[in-house]
Amino acid sequence: MSRAATLAFVVVALAVAGCGPRGGGGRARSASSPNPVPTTAARATTVHASSSISGVIAPLQNVAITSQLVEAADSVRVNEGDRVAAGEVIAQLDTADLRAQLAQAEATVETDIRSAASADAKVTQSRYTQRLTIGQGNDQVRAASAALAQAQQTLANDQANLTRDRELLASGYVAQSQYDQQATQVANDRSAVRTAQANLESARTNAQVNGTQNVGLQAANVQSVLAEANAAHATIGQARAQVRQLQTQIAKATIRSPVAGVVVNRNLNPGEYPAGRTIFTVQQLDHVYAELNASSSDTFAIPVGAPVTLTVSGRGTRTYSGSVVAVLGQVTPGSTNFTVKVLVANADGKLQSGLPVTAIATLPAVSGIGIPTAAFLDETHTTVMLADDQLVDVVAKTAHVRELASDGTTSIVSGLRAGQVVISNGQLGISDGQSIAQN
Repeated sequence: MSRAATLAFVVVALAVAGCGPRGGGGRARSASSPNPVPTTAARATTVHASSSISGVIAPLQNVAITSQLVEAADSVRVNEGDRVAAGEVIAQLDTADLRAQLAQAEATVETDIRSAASADAKVTQSRYTQRLTIGQGNDQVRAASAALAQAQQTLANDQANLTRDRELLASGYVAQSQYDQQATQVANDRSAVRTAQANLESARTNAQVNGTQNVGLQAANVQSVLAEANAAHATIGQARAQVRQLQTQIAKATIRSPVAGVVVNRNLNPGEYPAGRTIFTVQQLDHVYAELNASSSDTFAIPVGAPVTLTVSGRGTRTYSGSVVAVLGQVTPGSTNFTVKVLVANADGKLQSGLPVTAIATLPAVSGIGIPTAAFLDETHTTVMLADDQLVDVVAKTAHVRELASDGTTSIVSGLRAGQVVISNGQLGISDGQSIAQN
């Protein structure tokens, strides 16, 4: 009831109380009956609270499209306000010079492939030559060794004959000329042994220099041509990389929207060069964010994942559903303003960036001691008035509490026990210690 009606009710109650009998079957009370006031017993309950905050719609993504190509625009296919699908072509740049460069690069790849094939053939030839030269060198060592052995054997035989001829010459059985001839043969044999030894040393040196398939002159020759072949193949790789780069540039000359959304900025016309600037801005709006302005208390009360219902002014009963994805810190350093970020499905596309909305966030259920929300004496919801039964009288008594949650009708508080009687209307102007009667 209104304050005036309440005061009239109190006056009438006092008049009726002054005319009535005293006493009765109960305990003794004061001479005059106090004003009856509404009271409620605090009790255990659960409230499902909500928080109403406002904000604006922001796009899920605000995509700025740029191009580093130095090609003029052939065509631009969208205007501001157009809706585009993800991957849709929105502009095409001229690629004539790029395609000419690509053809040249592809021809270079073919030339480099042929050069690499020739280098590979040289590697194969070098390996065959390596095996042949090493084998021949080893054969020369064996042949020189056999020749030396044969020369040494011949020398030994002729030396024995010379010794026998010397004895026969002393006995007069052979002529001096025969002896001299045998001595000459021995000298020739010794020269042949020295020659065979020199040939063996030369063959051994040659074989040592040629080495094996892993070390030596022949291995070095193979490694040299192999390095040339590897370089030729590397050149192919570089040429192919150039081809891929040009193919990528040509593909990038077809400008596509990376997301489904609305074109909010077009900064390119046919014939113009992108020059590295932002040429389109596309906002993705199939889902949007509601960025709600929150107080510090909201940051504690609203958890991530809380369901949210949004309404738009002027949209009647149309509502949108979402959930809290983030509770962000200070909007401005030093301020107490925070942002609750809500992800909202925007299937009909009506929620545009910048649109003001009001949101109701459903908070987690809270259980505890409940009292009427109207019982608080102050706006901070920290004091209530109890109906304290002191046997003789029931008097008003101030109690300090802390509100934990509220659904607007019932508040969960700490500082009270179940069963304690609370004056239901904290705005009756009842003072601490005043006698009251409960109704």
